[in-house]
Amino acid sequence: MVRNKGKRLNQFVGDYVVFDLETTGIRQDVDRIIEISALKVRDHKVTEQYTTLVNPQMHISKAATAVNGITDEMVKDAPKMEKAVQGFLDFVENDILVGHNIHTFDTNFIYDAAMETCGNGVGNDYIDTLYLARKYLPQLSHHKLSDVSEYFQISTAGAHRALNDCIMNQKCYEELGKILEETKRTQPEVLCPLCKGEMVKRKGKYGEFYGCSNFPGCRGTRKVRGV
Repeated sequence: MVRNKGKRLNQFVGDYVVFDLETTGIRQDVDRIIEISALKVRDHKVTEQYTTLVNPQMHISKAATAVNGITDEMVKDAPKMEKAVQGFLDFVENDILVGHNIHTFDTNFIYDAAMETCGNGVGNDYIDTLYLARKYLPQLSHHKLSDVSEYFQISTAGAHRALNDCIMNQKCYEELGKILEETKRTQPEVLCPLCKGEMVKRKGKYGEFYGCSNFPGCRGTRKVRGV
């Protein structure tokens, strides 16, 4: 499936929605969402929340339950996908989305679920704190949400339930954002001439060049100064 998702951004913004999903597994063509949570943030402060279990209408494996603690019994009377996803879409509206490892996981799951139930994908631009953590905390050997939280001395209690992960991630994003802003002051970033996403250095046949971090969705390039 070709997903017409929004752009992945490298920014520190004050207004956004941080979200997280729990699923029956990691196979995006087979597994289903079983929990959706989101926090609306205005001027860097949480103002509202949306959270719901979801009836996936399929069995939740023991492996999935071992990770997130969610069982078939817990979701049997929960809203089905259409109602849960529509509630999420109504909550986020056009806000920038923030999440951890959402570029290749959560945004794909929610996009597919929205297409299936509402006929439209999710086109919001988004910020993936996994990429921010890898870039601005290179000293860490791992960059899972729990690793980043522990680095910033943020409680990891209740990890792997969607709302708790949202709370952790919102705090992590605020801390990463401070590092991001300070870094930009001393090392101005290079933006894509096409989509304004972050450009990253890459090596090609003729040497180094800047390529858009939103590749292959965007194929913007720029020469490295002096080359």
